Amino acid sequence: MTDTLPPCPQCNSEYAYPDQNLLICPECGHEWDPNAADEDAIVLKDSVGNLLAEGDKVTLIKDLKVKGTSTTLKVGTKAVIKRFVDGDHDIDCKVDGAGAMMLKSKFVKKA
Repeated sequence: MTDTLPPCPQCNSEYAYPDQNLLICPECGHEWDPNAADEDAIVLKDSVGNLLAEGDKVTLIKDLKVKGTSTTLKVGTKAVIKRFVDGDHDIDCKVDGAGAMMLKSKFVKKA
């Protein structure tokens, strides 16, 4: 029966199983409705082409100056994605040592 079910959209596990109208991934615990068309979802890729998801941990691939301050975020600084937004700076995240800020997906790499 698992041959006809789609893989988990979060971890790509092939062991998803149905529970009423939802599918559940036993590996990561993600639950989703396979019939729901989420056309408004924002799909982002990091600097090397990996798909990003909310909650992913990322690292900076270049030094970035923080606008309005004299602070510079260094290469390798880690951040956690809170949500995706439309616009130039498309990732709302929490950066280690700097707090909440917006970043461009082209300047991060999935950790």
